[in-house]
Amino acid sequence: MEYLLPSVPSGVSRARELIRTDLTDWGLTHVVDDCLLIVSELVTNAVRHGGSAYALRLEKREGQVYGEVFDPGEGVPRPRPADMDAISGRGLQIVGAIADDWGVTTTDNGKVVWFAVTP
Repeated sequence: MEYLLPSVPSGVSRARELIRTDLTDWGLTHVVDDCLLIVSELVTNAVRHGGSAYALRLEKREGQVYGEVFDPGEGVPRPRPADMDAISGRGLQIVGAIADDWGVTTTDNGKVVWFAVTP
């Protein structure tokens, strides 16, 4: 499934609703929580740094749940060390801890941050 969503804070909850529905329809409720957390982090980054809209894609691929968040923003997101007192900055660390694999692919008009979770 692929969705185009506006880059507004309310889009994060909408993205979570869509992911929950897709995974439930596919009978993959046991990975819903992990995927919701990953998508929340990636979509929040897209809303903060990516531009006016972002695309969210989720599919079953080769025995895994594969997801992507595309945004037209510049720059490549990288995990960064977060100060113990910081209230943000740990999103990609969380993604890396939960996903079986993840990465960033640059495109001519933005970037795709992708993840894979094995059910």
